[in-house]
Amino acid sequence: MKQNKARVLAFYLPQFHPTPENDAWWGKGFTEWTNVGKAKPLFRGHYQPQVPADLGYYDLRVPETRVAQADMAREYGVEGFCYWHYWFGNGRRLLDRPFTEVLESGNPDFPFCLAWANHSWHGIYCGVKSKEPLIEQTYNGLSDYEHHFYDVLPAFKDKRYITVDGKPFFLVFSPLEIPDPKEFIDCWQQLAIRNGLKGIHFVAHTYKAENIDLLLSRGFDAVNVVRLFDYQRQGLSVFKMAVNKIKREFFKHGFWCEYKDAMKFFSGKEDMQENVYPTVVPNWDHSPRTGKFGVILKNSSPGLFRKHVEKVLDSVDHKADEHKVVILKSWNEWAEGNYMEPDLKHGRGYLEALKEALNKKQ
Repeated sequence: MKQNKARVLAFYLPQFHPTPENDAWWGKGFTEWTNVGKAKPLFRGHYQPQVPADLGYYDLRVPETRVAQADMAREYGVEGFCYWHYWFGNGRRLLDRPFTEVLESGNPDFPFCLAWANHSWHGIYCGVKSKEPLIEQTYNGLSDYEHHFYDVLPAFKDKRYITVDGKPFFLVFSPLEIPDPKEFIDCWQQLAIRNGLKGIHFVAHTYKAENIDLLLSRGFDAVNVVRLFDYQRQGLSVFKMAVNKIKREFFKHGFWCEYKDAMKFFSGKEDMQENVYPTVVPNWDHSPRTGKFGVILKNSSPGLFRKHVEKVLDSVDHKADEHKVVILKSWNEWAEGNYMEPDLKHGRGYLEALKEALNKKQ
């Protein structure tokens, strides 16, 4: 008997449109394309700048662009987009226009869910060189949690919203940063029931598989494990670490390693658990934002990505259909070199690889 294919949910970055805050911080008209377009190769064979193909340098204020993205994702087997949601506390939101327009217009008619990017914007990985954050994530107790819930309730009640076990899927990027995660979760669960929902399916995001049990004990229903940096933590010898440091500091090459080596660490035995959602990673190159401080996976290819996806799909094969969730990191994180959308080098190669791997499981 053939298995149903996995539920691939793709992280979706809404930063491809100008905002007053970005104008003030980075200059008039700044969007993520600003970083993408100015990127330069740091070593021989480094693929930069990475240039979009079919969809071009789009603006997410344009409805036709959002429809084209959804049509493309659907064609290649993505169940829905997981939009990054920026709520900094006390009603402060950023980058919310694209999703708000999707919600209010009813288009595209394509499934979606939300991932709360609950972190301050500071540090080199946000392109910030000063110690002061551009904007700080705050947690302001039960009244603010309630305010936050009612802000996203219209999304939860939308027919397109993705559910697991009948409950809206809601991912939290930094679950242990919440002062009392259980208080937050209990508050939302009660509000969900009160407003006609079955509850919320809370998913904790983590880069460390060793945190799974802790996160589940804090009230999360499932854990999304991202092993993107496990190769650096576990697979590099002291010698290779030293060589990389020299290349970064003296030759400004960034911290790079081969994708084929890193991908061996992208999955683990924990992915077999019913309440653990693994991650697939097509590529990674953070140098457009961080220059020599960026981590770069070199020589990623659609063929290697397909092998990686097939291994991850094997790990969810035995699960209940509702729980065959696989997180795709990411649909359009162009300034992190982490995207599925077509570019001039590979065209639709990564999309084809995903579709082929999924079809193999049908």
